[in-house]
Amino acid sequence: MKRLPSALIAAVALMAGAAAPAVAQADDGRRAEAQLIAERSGVLPGETIYAALKLTLDEGWHVYWRNAGDAGLPPALIVGDSSDLPASALGAFLWPLPSLLPVVEGEIMDYGYDDEVVFAFPLTIPADASGELKLVAVADYLICESICIPETADVSLTLTAGAATENAAAGTEIAEWIARVPTDFAGEARVDDAGPTWTLSLRERGGFGRDARIRFFPYSHEINHSAGQPMRTGADGASLTLTPASQGKVDETLDGVVRIDRPGAEPVGFVISATKGSVLAGTADEVVAAADRPVAAPIKWSDLLVFAGLAFLGGLLLNLMPCVLPVLSMKAIGMVQAAATGKAGVLRAHGLWYTGGVLVAFAGLAVVILFVRAGAGAATLGFQLQHPPTVAILALVMFAIGLWLMGTFELGTSVQNIGGTLANRGGAAGAFFTGVLAAVVGAPCVGPFVGSAVGAVLGQPAPAVIGVLLAMGFGLAFPFLLLSFVPGLHKLMPKPGEWMETLKQAFAFPMFLTAAALVWVLGELAGSLAVAWTLAGATAIAFAVWLARGGGGVRRTASIAVLIAGFAYPAVQAATPVAVGEEGRPLASAYGSEAWRPERVAELVEEGRPVFVDFTAAWCATCQVNKNTTLKTRAVQEAFAAADVAFLVADFTRKDPIISAELKRLERAGVPVYLWYPPGVAEPRILPEILTPGLVIGLANDSVIKNPAD
Repeated sequence: MKRLPSALIAAVALMAGAAAPAVAQADDGRRAEAQLIAERSGVLPGETIYAALKLTLDEGWHVYWRNAGDAGLPPALIVGDSSDLPASALGAFLWPLPSLLPVVEGEIMDYGYDDEVVFAFPLTIPADASGELKLVAVADYLICESICIPETADVSLTLTAGAATENAAAGTEIAEWIARVPTDFAGEARVDDAGPTWTLSLRERGGFGRDARIRFFPYSHEINHSAGQPMRTGADGASLTLTPASQGKVDETLDGVVRIDRPGAEPVGFVISATKGSVLAGTADEVVAAADRPVAAPIKWSDLLVFAGLAFLGGLLLNLMPCVLPVLSMKAIGMVQAAATGKAGVLRAHGLWYTGGVLVAFAGLAVVILFVRAGAGAATLGFQLQHPPTVAILALVMFAIGLWLMGTFELGTSVQNIGGTLANRGGAAGAFFTGVLAAVVGAPCVGPFVGSAVGAVLGQPAPAVIGVLLAMGFGLAFPFLLLSFVPGLHKLMPKPGEWMETLKQAFAFPMFLTAAALVWVLGELAGSLAVAWTLAGATAIAFAVWLARGGGGVRRTASIAVLIAGFAYPAVQAATPVAVGEEGRPLASAYGSEAWRPERVAELVEEGRPVFVDFTAAWCATCQVNKNTTLKTRAVQEAFAAADVAFLVADFTRKDPIISAELKRLERAGVPVYLWYPPGVAEPRILPEILTPGLVIGLANDSVIKNPAD
């Protein structure tokens, strides 16, 4: 379906607002409290003081900045005929720094305020004033939530002329809001409007820093308000890519306010008047982020519950993801064995221990994410598989589990020959360990619901991050927990027999394949030497198992030493840095494509080509499934060629701060992420995590029809 122009949608929104007074009159209640305040209660004739219109808004409602954006109207103060102070005594509002107010994602973006706002203005007292002076006015404002309601409120302010008397409380409040009013920019601002997109460059000695996010709020409507503003930085400043509202050019200057957000600090604003010219040197050297959102505001409880619910559903679906299935085979065997005892308590304990292992692992993952975020400024799911020693150890663990499933050794008996009591405990310990392993292997799999839910809270306070990740873990554990506790469900399990040993041995081969996949990932991360040492470690583990069979204490001691060396030495070798050049990025070459970079996307958009971006990684099993079932199929490749689609690959196998910044901007927790840029459109559409050929081919064919160049 063809998208409606944003101007039309904005007009419809305002028409809905104009029809809303009937709704407001139904309960005869305003959505905002309006009042006039002043820094003085007593004034001197002829002096100028600061007064202010203060609006206190109901939760969820907002009012607008001087430029409302795509839809809305700014507040105004209308002086009444009965006022002792004329309208000419009032100066213009001092507009505090606004926030973004997304109305329709990608279509309508407004600028304004919620909760509370104070509009200060200078008030000049007549030179001949004496006695009591009353300012009588009407506050006129449009207030919006899901609907927009024009409201008016009668407001008044009484002052006494003759002696200067401070109003400390009001004066402090007005001063605090005046401090939020943008000040003049001390540096230089320039706008380059030569291309289909404009570049606003801001030069200031020392630059703004890599952690800054900058957004431009125009005084007028020269730009597309809802479009993102990708940001570059340099030693002497930063630049933003702006999307013009039409194919017009800047008249003389581009005027407005830039808002700068930094983590842990109050936002600051500067007034700019950008002159036309080329991009300022030192302001566009490196892409660090796309600043179409300010630093995340604290999340609401209602939103947190929604994200936790999505994370739970995502965890539930992780049970069907290819990365988790090999581990779940171990769990299935454990459940059958527990059900075979005929004791409901044993089965329930098994389910609880497994759930406990999953939740402990996800809680630990959340804590590590918070530490990584504190140190690096951003974190994503799957970061553990960007760490070569971790990948090496996981590959060896999978190999060891495969040996166990093959019957090479028995945990708790053959290796350490411990007694029956500890062997019985081994069932609980095994369930707990399986839960931990399922979480470690499954967490990097960003399937449906997971990426958006976790990504939305990765920048939030620690309790929100931990809560959503625990919800994801509970979703992963829930099917087995349900199977353990619902009466009668365990009776549906097959009865134990010789088939169990055969099935157990068969499950060893998915483990070996998982180990092989992890070794491949390790090769992409740390090179062939790390792969060789990991294979040597696997040999050492097999040798340790052989040593532990029979024999005395010397052989058992030697087997433990060899086992430790088999895990430890490959991990040490994997941690050794290797030189990896950009030309060696494996996944882009595997597609016969080119590596993603934001500046390359901007170039292709300017050329009018459709762009498909694949954020992927060698360790992401879902990514590999999508690649083989959709992206590398002949039908998709032919559709891309026919539509001249530029296929870019963002390879996140190794740590990449630019990719991390883009995932953070997109509010996605990890890979896969797929972006589609229709011809000439600077803002992408985020596609589902699970692709189908029909979806991708449909996008390519649609771009051929809609591309005006064709």
